[in-house]
Amino acid sequence: MSDKILVVDDEREIADLIELYLQNEDYAVYKFYTAAEAAACIDRTDLDLAILDIMLPDGDGLAICRKIRDDHVYPIIMLTAKDAEADKITGLTLGADDYITKPFRPLELVARVKAQLRRYKKYGDAPRKDGGVIVHAGLAIDSGSHECLLDGQPIPLTPTEFKILRILCENRGNVVSAERIFREIWSDEYYSKDNNTITVHIRHLREKMNDTAANPKYIRTVWGVGYKIET
Repeated sequence: MSDKILVVDDEREIADLIELYLQNEDYAVYKFYTAAEAAACIDRTDLDLAILDIMLPDGDGLAICRKIRDDHVYPIIMLTAKDAEADKITGLTLGADDYITKPFRPLELVARVKAQLRRYKKYGDAPRKDGGVIVHAGLAIDSGSHECLLDGQPIPLTPTEFKILRILCENRGNVVSAERIFREIWSDEYYSKDNNTITVHIRHLREKMNDTAANPKYIRTVWGVGYKIET
């Protein structure tokens, strides 16, 4: 069965182009130009991924992102203007997994979609055979149930945040570069040192864990190298 992808963009030429490229990859595309239509689709359709534009005539993609995260964990890719740094950060804060700036190369978007779906199927709500649990300094990460507890209390992590924390815990005591984290979660393409996606996700992880960069209990920044969790 084809993966079902929601595409929401009021620029019809862009939405139609995305639809064409995704259909060429045998995805089932649910394309809409308004927030209201997208919201109705989310309620009635079992989706696998969403691509959301920020600016819509009757709302915005951020509100749709928030609506999705109320009940679903499938990946969300935000489409943002080239200079809209605040929108990127807000989208990631609300639970988006990735963003791509306009104008973009359709093949790059398709690659991002494939990477997110691979990650979702492997680490998202699909059951895992290993059922491994990582326990460290009051932190418990259960890959089987996709749950994270801190001192016995659940931490509401997005799928991407969960994966980043799991990678760091699996490599605790060693520095993991932002590039390595990026490539493990998304793909082995399109990484740039100017990409601050991992930095933003690390910041959100720290906030949810009551951790700080200045005096870290868990995630320590090794400047110019990457991140590590001490043993």
